[in-house]
Amino acid sequence: MSKKLVLPPEFEHIRKAALRAIGEIRPTGPETLADPKFLFTAQRTKASNELPAYYLVYFLLVDLLGFKNLGQFEKISWSVPIDFNGKAYLIEHRKMGLGIFAHDASAEEDVARQIVIRIQKGVKAAQPFFEWLAGQAVQNSAVNVLNKSEPLFDRFTYHLETYRIKAREAVDRKDERHVETRNFDGGSSTSVHMPARKLRTESRWLALAAIEAFYSWTEHVFIHIAILNGKVKTGNEVTELAEADWQAKFKRALDVTEPTTKNLFDKLVVIRKQLRNFVAHGAFGKQGEAFKFHSGAGAVPVLLPHLAGSRKFVLGSELSFEDDQALAVIEEFIAHLWSGPRQAAEFYIQKSGLPLILTMVADGTYAQAMTSIEDMTDFVDHLTGRFDQAANMDW
Repeated sequence: MSKKLVLPPEFEHIRKAALRAIGEIRPTGPETLADPKFLFTAQRTKASNELPAYYLVYFLLVDLLGFKNLGQFEKISWSVPIDFNGKAYLIEHRKMGLGIFAHDASAEEDVARQIVIRIQKGVKAAQPFFEWLAGQAVQNSAVNVLNKSEPLFDRFTYHLETYRIKAREAVDRKDERHVETRNFDGGSSTSVHMPARKLRTESRWLALAAIEAFYSWTEHVFIHIAILNGKVKTGNEVTELAEADWQAKFKRALDVTEPTTKNLFDKLVVIRKQLRNFVAHGAFGKQGEAFKFHSGAGAVPVLLPHLAGSRKFVLGSELSFEDDQALAVIEEFIAHLWSGPRQAAEFYIQKSGLPLILTMVADGTYAQAMTSIEDMTDFVDHLTGRFDQAANMDW
């Protein structure tokens, strides 16, 4: 936080509880003992490894308790000097991690551990403050939305490629027969094994895995497209959309009044309901797919053909369906998704790995970058450089 937080009055008791928890830790003052060159000669202590997360320590000391942050230095993100029993120590977040730094690390290790214990207690006492702080950030849209699109898509392509390999092998070995004859007292038995049958079953499993992975990826990527297009602008809107169903996410990201998009949307809804939802609900479905009723003709599926309507992807007793047909629709949709003006979105979401920064929706940065693939490429290069600079703490 670059500016001093104004805490609601109800957090005063939290602040006092945190002060009690950290005990002898105080801000440095004129009476604090410190070597004149301490800022440059301070040594990292081993107890540093037991500190809580760097941001919790910062929020505790700087935002809640008002300790002074000396600011950024080369390879240092922030630096907070503290007084412990009259002697100066530093708590700094450096490129190599958060640490407690002392005049003589080996001689002051026990003291550093005492500081760690008190900070741990302070962090625990300040928990309600952290929750409030996070809520404020979301409410004010001062947040980044993590981008996991690339690994989610890689999972889809892995299952898709593996399915095709297995399916081709099933076709190549469709005429293969392994005959085994066993002799025993009084006779013999012969068994025939056809590898293609097992390969076809395994290919169906892989097709289902690919479809599952596709819908998982789109649940994620639709939110990111909606952000880039300015359809989602606040942290609260991201939260609400994340909790919405797949169809709502689709409609926020794409225009379903456009004929090609609407046609693919309808097909994907069928695939989702007929295949993915059936398996996701333990292969019971929601319309009696798991039932067969008793009759003079024998056991008959409750979901009779005339009830299936115009469904093209019909689940049978062995979860058989048109693998290639369903996956062809999915691949057609992916090509359509990243066509035209959404090419710029693909570059940012799928290829850069950068998070979505909600403040850049509000100030029009994303809108400008989305005007062309060239503008987006330049923007991604610039933003990647900024992230690399921050990661390396090259201020």
